[in-house]
Amino acid sequence: MLNENDLIQLSERNVTEDQVNQQVAQLKRGTKYVQLIRTATLGDGILRLDDTQVDTLTQAFDADREFYQFTKFVPASGAASRMFKDLFAFAESGVETKFTNIFFAHIQCFAFYSDLNETVVRLYGNDIPTLLQQGRKVDVVKALLNDNGLAYGKLPKALLKFHRYEGFNRLALEEHLVEAARYATDAQGLAKLHFTVSPEHEKPFKETVNALKDQYEQQYGVHYDITYSCQKPSTDTVAIDGEGNLFREANGKILFRPGGHGALIENLNDLGEEIVFIKNIDNVVPEGKAATTIIYKKVLAGLLLQLQQKTFEYLELLDEGALDESELASIMNFAKDKLMIDIPDFVAQYNNIEKFDYLYNKLNRPIRVCGMVKNEGEPGGGPFWVKNDDDEVSLQIIESSQINHGDTSQESIFQGSTHFNPVDLVCGCWNYKGEAFNLKDYVDPATGFVSNKSKDGRELRALELPGLWNGAMADWITVFVEVPIETFNPVKTVNDLLKPMHG
Repeated sequence: MLNENDLIQLSERNVTEDQVNQQVAQLKRGTKYVQLIRTATLGDGILRLDDTQVDTLTQAFDADREFYQFTKFVPASGAASRMFKDLFAFAESGVETKFTNIFFAHIQCFAFYSDLNETVVRLYGNDIPTLLQQGRKVDVVKALLNDNGLAYGKLPKALLKFHRYEGFNRLALEEHLVEAARYATDAQGLAKLHFTVSPEHEKPFKETVNALKDQYEQQYGVHYDITYSCQKPSTDTVAIDGEGNLFREANGKILFRPGGHGALIENLNDLGEEIVFIKNIDNVVPEGKAATTIIYKKVLAGLLLQLQQKTFEYLELLDEGALDESELASIMNFAKDKLMIDIPDFVAQYNNIEKFDYLYNKLNRPIRVCGMVKNEGEPGGGPFWVKNDDDEVSLQIIESSQINHGDTSQESIFQGSTHFNPVDLVCGCWNYKGEAFNLKDYVDPATGFVSNKSKDGRELRALELPGLWNGAMADWITVFVEVPIETFNPVKTVNDLLKPMHG
């Protein structure tokens, strides 16, 4: 399937022939659906903490944070075009909808209103109220979205003004700087953030951060260490055409497409950081409404540190090897009751050496503590007990695309989910020896998703890599904790900024 020019193209992208062959095989096979065993629920895979536990974990985190290195990892790639999908449609058609009616009725409430009004005056010589009276709503939207206006249709969400304050407004990016200062700082007041960005956004991203950094360092008494990375070309995936051959562009080159957010496991791995908070760029609220978010970030991290400390103690004992039957039983119970590791009944029949090996392998893995909110109809992955090809059962975050909805029993389990994942993770990425795990060793590549797309009028089958918090973390130790719905306030459409938590 590959010619000499193909091999040169692969080499330039740092992609191997074997990777391409594996992806083609996966594309031909189609999406490999997961096998749900049951929904994770309170008391069966999801912890609910009482007020005393919340206070204890918050205090424990604050007391122990000086001994750890923290980084806030924010996926911030891609333009905000989907956020303005309804407004793009309106600019094309001029047909008003319920969505556009809400947008224009509350247009003065948006944090970007002042900037937009100045832009409208520059472009058309009149302000927004005047244009609205003249029925020129399309012109207002074009001023917001187009390159000669605010260009919000092309900017990343990070660089959009999200929230209004008395006398100033804040970008989504600024809210993440504030959050990092509140919970992701070390003993020296160092707040480390890492943003994944698109190549075309890297320059404006850095310029914006450099312009804001000093102000926030002085305001919060911290020092920021802010780094960036782009999705690697080596994580792009190939596609196939209707005949099962590699999809090629008009010039004969192999088409490579971005592999989705699962590609970011490479970026996370390259960081080599100890404790990592992961949160999406659009899930922020104004500072005055962030108290619950800050508390529960500390709660999740406090629980992670607590579990990790005990896990490391047990791994050191297993490493030494001098454990009796009762001590092995204690470790087994800890793995099952605290780390949510499903241990089959037959493990009880193992001899001590086999138990040593089993427990060591189960405990010596990256750990993630994931917030879960009650399912109130929002889109997003959910928490489930899942069986893999080796008949091992574990807790996983599963997206709808990973489910065979034609299987009534699987669909029933999926629909019975009581909670969903707001992308609120705290990750322990070092082992008990203080070495960084190679996170790529814990990915389940079989969980990639195959979808039907088209390019230049031609049909193709595309491959999306296992999602960052889905298959890319499939073999991590996973603990789910219920967190308040107040901690989840994503901005998927521009009108979401009108919701009470963003006002």
